[in-house]
Amino acid sequence: MEKEANEIKRFTARKKASIVMDIFQGKTSIAEVSRKYDLTPATIEEWMEEARLGMENQLRARPKDIAAQYEEKIKEMKAVIGELTLENIALKKYDALFGEEKM
Repeated sequence: MEKEANEIKRFTARKKASIVMDIFQGKTSIAEVSRKYDLTPATIEEWMEEARLGMENQLRARPKDIAAQYEEKIKEMKAVIGELTLENIALKKYDALFGEEKM
């Protein structure tokens, strides 16, 4: 039976943790895992970052709950969106004042 080209690969948290730990311990590399499981290196690096943040949180004296982590991430993203929005408005005003005349 042939695999579909659009097949979605799903990994359990346990499998992701196993893969990430093997990379952290030097048993394998991102490139090897990428080839073996047909994943992008970016996906694997994202798993590694999630694992690092999870470990960091668990080692805190007072770990944050998942909801608090998501709220903090949302707050950071809203700040970035706000900055980009202000920059966009400023660029539009600059273009309206100093931009070349449109024909």
